[in-house]
This record gives sequence, C-alpha cells and structure tokens, in this order.
Amino acid sequence: MRRRRGLLLLALALLCGALAAAQVNGHVRSVERHGGPLVRVLVAGRDLRAGAKLGARDLALRGVPAAYVPRGTLGSASEALGATLTAPLAEGSYVSAQLLGGGEAAGGLRRGERALEVAVSGGRALDAATPGTRVDVVVSTEPRDRPGRTFVALQGVELLALRPGAPGRDADDGAPRSATATATLRLTLRQAVYLSAAQNYAREVRLLPRPPGDRSKRGRPAVGAGDL
Repeated sequence: MRRRRGLLLLALALLCGALAAAQVNGHVRSVERHGGPLVRVLVAGRDLRAGAKLGARDLALRGVPAAYVPRGTLGSASEALGATLTAPLAEGSYVSAQLLGGGEAAGGLRRGERALEVAVSGGRALDAATPGTRVDVVVSTEPRDRPGRTFVALQGVELLALRPGAPGRDADDGAPRSATATATLRLTLRQAVYLSAAQNYAREVRLLPRPPGDRSKRGRPAVGAGDL
C-alpha cells in the first residue's frame, strides 16, 4: 500500500508539472501573438546616476516582446560598456544609444574598428533608424560585363549616424548617384574595405533596419538578373 501510494503521488506530481508547463507555454504563445517574439534588450541592473561610467555590474539583459521595445534600445552589454550616461536611469530601465555620451560605446570606436561613411538608399524605412540601430547592408551591382545582382553584403552592423543627402550626388558612377542619405557605420577594417569597393562600383547600397535585439545571421542571400 505504501508503494502504491508513493507511485500515485509521483504520478500526480508529474501530471501537475505537465499542466503547469502547458499553462506557461500557452501564456508565452499569447504574449508572442500580441507583442511579437521575445527579444533580448539591455536594461539598467541598478539605479544609475547621470555621468556614471557603465561597467558590467551596471547592466543586465532582459527578454521583452518586440512590440514593446522602444526605438534605439541596445541589445548587448558590449555596446554600452565604458560609455557615460547623460541622464539618470532607474533599475530595469531600457538603455538606449541616445543616453550614452562618450567612452568606447556611443559612437566611439573600439580597438580594430573603423567608422565608414557610405552613400545609401532606404526610403521611409530609414526614418525610424537612430544611432545604435542594427542594419543589414544590401548591394545592387551594375549590369556591365555580367548580369547585375542584389545581395546582402553585411548583416547586423551598427549605425553610428545618419544624415539626409549624400556626397557626390552628381557623380557619373557608383552608389552615390542614387543615394538619398549618408550613413556612418561601425565596421571592422575588412568590412570597411569591402563596403568601400561596393560603394564605388555598385549601382545602389541600401540599408535595412533591424528590429531591436535582432542579432540573427541568415547566410548571404543573393538574387541575380536571371532569377527574376
């Protein structure tokens, strides 16, 4: 009898665990339906004063439905370490690029990084892009000796600055001819050299802003003229 009772209690515990897990999964699916998938965002790990230089203990990552993440919110601690806060932050508040005023982040370059100005297109999608936004860079080549193609050149790079208009709009060749804005991107040296060549020889360089917290890599899709 004692053994049967133990087995019965174990079965009840397993059933309760399964019901609780199903309830949690249902709640997560409901949240994702209404607010989008959870993304990781950077928040203050404790109350911080204006002028504080951010260290690892000052920051934390939190999962938040994508629809509720404010524009410009950072997605990793590395983007803010060493930067100085321009305003106080309460514990749990979002950390955005606009709140950072110097140091290694907030536009300052880290060891091995370069800032590159690129003449880009993007239409109204760029209206929502702010410093700190992650963008994919799409290049469309000129159909000269071979058929033109469009491909993803870089993924998830950081936008440091964006201003209307592009240098060299009167150029006879290259991406500046069709550009509508000038973007400053945080890149490695290899990426900077590659994108410089693309700007000179491509018909168009386009930026596709990513939602906050999206750091996924999806290969390097490309479409050639023969695929259309």
